[in-house]
Order: sequence, then C-alpha cells, then structure tokens
Amino acid sequence: MNSHQNTDDHELPDTGFPLLNGDMESKKSESRPTNEILTENKIAIELEPVEIKPLIYRVSQNPPPYLTVAFAFQQVLLLMANPLSTTLIISELVCMQSDEELKLQVLSSILFIVGLSTFLMVTFGVRLPIFQGPASSYIIPLVAMTTVKEWTCPATFKQFDPATNKTILMVNVDNSTVIPSRDLSLKKIGELSGSLMAVGVVHTLIGLTGLVGYLIRYIGPITIVPTIVMIGLKIYTVVVKFMEPHMGISFIVIICNLIFSLLLGKKETPIPWWNRQKGFHIFWYPLHTTLSILFSVLVGWGVAAILTELGVLTDDPENKEFLARTDARNFIIEQTSWFLLPYPGKFGSFVVNPGVFINFLIASLLSVLDSIGDYAAAARVARVTPPPHFAFNRGIAVEGLMSSLAGAMGSCTATVSYGSAIGAMGITRVVSLRVFQGLGLIFLICSVIGKIGAFFITIPYPVLGGTTLITIGLFIGVVLSYLQTVDLTSTRNLAIIGISLLLGLALPHWVSRNGDSINTGNRSLDIIIQMLLANASLVAGVFSCLMDNIVPGTLKERGITEQLKDLDEGEGEDESDIVKKDVSSFYEDGPEIYRLPYLPNIIRQSRMARRLLPIFDYENPKVNGEVHQVKL
Repeated sequence: MNSHQNTDDHELPDTGFPLLNGDMESKKSESRPTNEILTENKIAIELEPVEIKPLIYRVSQNPPPYLTVAFAFQQVLLLMANPLSTTLIISELVCMQSDEELKLQVLSSILFIVGLSTFLMVTFGVRLPIFQGPASSYIIPLVAMTTVKEWTCPATFKQFDPATNKTILMVNVDNSTVIPSRDLSLKKIGELSGSLMAVGVVHTLIGLTGLVGYLIRYIGPITIVPTIVMIGLKIYTVVVKFMEPHMGISFIVIICNLIFSLLLGKKETPIPWWNRQKGFHIFWYPLHTTLSILFSVLVGWGVAAILTELGVLTDDPENKEFLARTDARNFIIEQTSWFLLPYPGKFGSFVVNPGVFINFLIASLLSVLDSIGDYAAAARVARVTPPPHFAFNRGIAVEGLMSSLAGAMGSCTATVSYGSAIGAMGITRVVSLRVFQGLGLIFLICSVIGKIGAFFITIPYPVLGGTTLITIGLFIGVVLSYLQTVDLTSTRNLAIIGISLLLGLALPHWVSRNGDSINTGNRSLDIIIQMLLANASLVAGVFSCLMDNIVPGTLKERGITEQLKDLDEGEGEDESDIVKKDVSSFYEDGPEIYRLPYLPNIIRQSRMARRLLPIFDYENPKVNGEVHQVKL
C-alpha cells in the first residue's frame, strides 16, 4: 500500500475494497505499513499487497485447455498474414497469378510447414516459445529472379481443352511452343523446391556440426544490414502489384496499422468483461497493439466490402481494380474441396538450379544469424536462462530439416523464427510451450481443411498489399537496429556499408539493361551469372562480407562482440550458477528447459555423442557423486 499525505481535503485512496465505515463519510488517510490493521467504527480491514506476476504462464506451465486454444488462436490471427503475402509473392515468380487452385495448394503446403516446424522447434528444437514462419530473407532472391529473362512470366491466353471439357490458361514460352500455364508453373516450382531441399541439407549440417560459432565470427552486422536493406529497395515492386488495384484501400490498412501499433502503442484498450469474482467490470489491455495487423486487415476488408456493395469498384474482371472487390474470388471457396492433403512430391519432380541454390544459400546463412538473435531474445522475454550451445545447434538443425521438407512439399520458401511473435509475448505475458505447440497444431489443421485456406485467399489484393508493406518494413527496421552495436564513427565501417549499398543497386540495374552482354559461350552459365548479379542482396552481402573480413578492424568495432554474447551467454550455466549470480529472482525457469525429453541416459552420458552431434546436453554421471552438465 502506498503512503499518502495526511490532508483534510482528500478522500481515502481507492484500494479496490468498498468503504465499510458506517456513516459513509470521508476519513483522513494516514501512512501505514502494508499489513497494518485498519480499524474504523470497530470494523477491521487487513490490506495485503497485490503481487503482479511478470508472466501469466511460464514456459514450463500448461494453461487449461480452453485458455491454451484461446492464446494459440490469438497468435494465429496475428501471424496469418505472413503466409498469405508469401504465397502471393511466390505466385508472381512461378507464373500462377491467375491459377487460384494451384495458389491454394501452395498456401496449404506453406501452412503445413509453418505448423509442423513450429511444433517441432518448441518440442525438440531450441525448446523456447518460438514461431516459425516463412523466411523474409528468402523473398528477395525470388524477386531478383523475375528480372532474368528465363524467369519472366509470358502472357497468358485462354484455350478450350477437349480432354477436360474446360477452358484453361495457355502460355507461349518461346514464340513457338504453347503449353498449359500450369505446366510452366510446376516446372518453376520444381526448380525452387529442388534447390531449397539442397540448401536445407547444408543448413542442417551447420546445426549438427556446431558451425554456428564459426560463422558468427565472419558474418556480422556490417554484412547483415546491407544485405537485408536491399530487400526493401527491391521488394517495393511486388508490394505495388498488390496495392495498385486500389491504393486508397491499401493506405487505409497502412494508416490503421500505424495508429494501432505506434500512435496508440502506449495506450490500453478498455475491455468489458464478466466473471464470478468481480461480476461485470472493465479491464485495460493493449489489445489494439497486440492485434494491430488483424484490426487493420478487418478495417481494410470492411472498406472494400462497402465499396463493392455500393458499386464503386468495377465488375470487369479484365480491370486491375476488380481484384479489390471482396467477391472477386468467392468462387474459390465453392470449388475447393473440404480437405487438402499436402505431401512431398505433390507438385512433380525436383531439379536443382545452381543459380537458385546459391541465392537460397545466402538467404539460409542470414536466417541462421537471425535465429541466433531471436533465440536469445525469446529466452529473455520468457525469463529463461540463456540458451547453451547445444540448444542453438539443435534449433538450427531443426530449421534445416524443415527447409528440406519445405522444398519437398513445394512451399518454395523456408521457415525461420519470427521476432514479431516474440514481441507479442512481451505484451501477453504468456510464454507456455503448450500454447505454441497448440499454435503449430492450428496451422496444421488450417493446411488440411481446404475451405479455410480458400477463405483467406479471397482477401482483396490491396488489403494484403498494405499488410505486406507494414510487415516487410518492420522487418527491415529491426535489421537496421543491428547497427547500434557497430562503431558508426569508424570510416572503415561507413565506407563498407555505403559502397555495398550502392553496388547492390548498380549491378542489378546494369544486368536488367545489359543482361545479354554476359556471354561466356555457355548459355546455362550465363543465366546463373545473371541471376546472381541481379540479386541485390547477394551483391551487397558478398561485397560487405569480403571487405569486413579483409579490412583490419576489431571485433567490437565491427559489432561482432555483441553477437558473440548472444551465442555464449548461456554457456556454463546450470542451476547452481544461477543461484551464485543471484539472478534467480528474474529467471522463472532454469536450464532444464533445454533438455530433450525422453532422451535415453546412454546418449546423454555418451562422450562420443557429444563429439559427433553437439545437440545434446551432456552429463558426467560421476562428478562429486552428482549429475553435472558439461559445457559443449
């Protein structure tokens, strides 16, 4: 209980208890200890301090089933826009803009991988409350490839197919060969999928062999920032395609999101509620901030519905504005079966394209470094001791396995940890692993129930365009924050960052205008070189990484010192270390969280397993008669 001044002009402070004085007159307030007995008209009231818990549900706690579903569904609403926008970007690359059925199948595969990777990461990976979504670092290679002639989409036209008695879309691929548009799309999906499977193997080996600690010493913020910034300087072309059917609706979505998440970011929403203890009451919660993307989508969708009903939007399917209508693709829901079954090889055979492989490999390395920071941030938000090396390695290995499976399923993009979900945990204060397991299961259910995916596909393009701009912009802003660990007074750092950004813009522009100038005598090699030079992120990243490691500079000057802290912070810490450091008041759960469940002791105590696969917590059974964890 807080102390208050003894004045005659103020009533008793509101403690949450009703006044029990018989005459209902105001009494003078006095400073008293928290647990002192207050006596007024012979009625005693004992005030007890109200302890506000930092977390509603800890990592090791399991909420009741109904609350688990509610908390998980809240995260689904927050994160569903990312798989949708990724599906639309992929559709632009593989030429399936008008093939809604194929688009829905790709979305189903992405939702399946998102759900499965989230469940496995939480259960067997790093074992922290982490959401795995479509990787933003993989988007820019997809966009860069559209500037290469072989990956541009030819014009489509309709033709009657007597075999199916339907009208299908056809394309002229080389001015002489006419094939169904879907065949071209499946060919491109096969090349993306095969390359992603191969990159997933490399990603997995990085985790299983413990190479993360070595990579992080050579790839720092000076490499990461220019590489990711190129996403924003190139991705705008895709965002505009989604926004151009109706820029007004897109800006309504953007403005609403900015209002909910930034302008009202420090405000709370009054929510009417009822329960047995308090009856009808109002509690305050930052709901508009937590679900800002959802609310902005609903507002934009509602505006599009009103404009559709009033006849403001055209009903001509050949007009771009038609895609802003809410009923433009309602037929998808009717034509889609209730159940879809994603499975490996559903889209045909796999082919490893060397150019795509190299692009995806760079994206994979960036996602590894991004995940290291996310794991450390998730541990801090969840009030768990920092992850040790074996937990980092295991998380990276699971991400790699899921990348390979994503390729086999035809998702065309890998999954990576999402920082936005970590930020939402800081607001909801619910970090239970059971909730995130439920989140993964909900995404798995959405992937197999076709009607759910079809419903989301009908969201008007301008609404998704505004959402994509916000999410990609937020991602770039987070990456720019990495520069706070870099010495920006160093001419060395400024020169590397500035030149890499300009070079990342110049070379792709030159390729787009003079691609035919690259002539090695081998057409396949020419295409690979064009694809690599057209990737602004690759150009900026390779140059900045090379210069950052050649030009002399200290680890602190390069910003790598802070990066190493994230990786090494949890090493050598067991429960006794925590007590010695007197930080047990902050941590809600200890290092036992990172131990794999159901792992036989013969593996946990094997030195050979420790050396060959640094993903297990190793125990020496005979150290002072107690089980002792050894640093990996």
